Amino acid sequence: MIDIVNLEQIAREVRFRIVEMSCRAKTGHLAGALSCVDILVAAYWHALRVNLADPNNPTRDRLIFSKGHAVSALYAVLAKRGFFPENDLDRFNEEGGRLPEHPSPACLPGVDWATGSLGHGLGVGIGMALGARLKKQNYRVFVVMSDGECQEGSVWEAAMFAPRHNLNNLIAIVDFNKWQATGRSCEIMQMTPLSDKFSSFGWRTEEVNGHDLRSLCAALAEGKNDDPRPLAVIAHTIKGAGVSFIEDDNNWHYRFPNLEELQKAKVELQIE
Repeated sequence: MIDIVNLEQIAREVRFRIVEMSCRAKTGHLAGALSCVDILVAAYWHALRVNLADPNNPTRDRLIFSKGHAVSALYAVLAKRGFFPENDLDRFNEEGGRLPEHPSPACLPGVDWATGSLGHGLGVGIGMALGARLKKQNYRVFVVMSDGECQEGSVWEAAMFAPRHNLNNLIAIVDFNKWQATGRSCEIMQMTPLSDKFSSFGWRTEEVNGHDLRSLCAALAEGKNDDPRPLAVIAHTIKGAGVSFIEDDNNWHYRFPNLEELQKAKVELQIE
């Protein structure tokens, strides 16, 4: 039984942590971090098989956070899940610290790859999924991507490769928040119908409300069946989700909140 009420509370706490980190470190990419919180909560509290006592166990499930510019979301989720102390988040983006603005390899337990150069995460995830096949291991690989990076040609080269090799241990999740740095993603390139694009390449696809934790948990569970195809989950999200004055406002792609805005977010997110 999935405790949705508990997961929703975790998501609110994670969102506040992300806003707090952005305020303290004076870093942007806040809105894109907020849009993928529910995806990460569903993954780490429901779908991923991990061992917090042995986070680098070779048989663990992997998660490649391809939209590395929004890594504050991943850090906050990993800390909340218990991969490292939550107080470490106070040093986000400090020079010489363990939490850089774009993740470096193995900078923290749970960070499986250096990301931030968009369009490479799916290919890396495919390499890991193929490696599991060759080593006769049953771990799965989840790749969280942005809609903007789906405009990269490398994504579609990877998308052709995965079904050809029947990588049903691969789950790609697109955080489809409809924005990228300079405008609406669908106005810059022809993004839709994104689900049909993956399907035409030979993937199974699921389209979900990316803020409905029950739907997300159900979709990610689909990655466990016997269908030989990889799974693409198109998660329709809102950039800046959870904080009304940030939602769907692309100025927050680079803006960071001040102390007054931090307090306003705290009230909205019902943080004690």
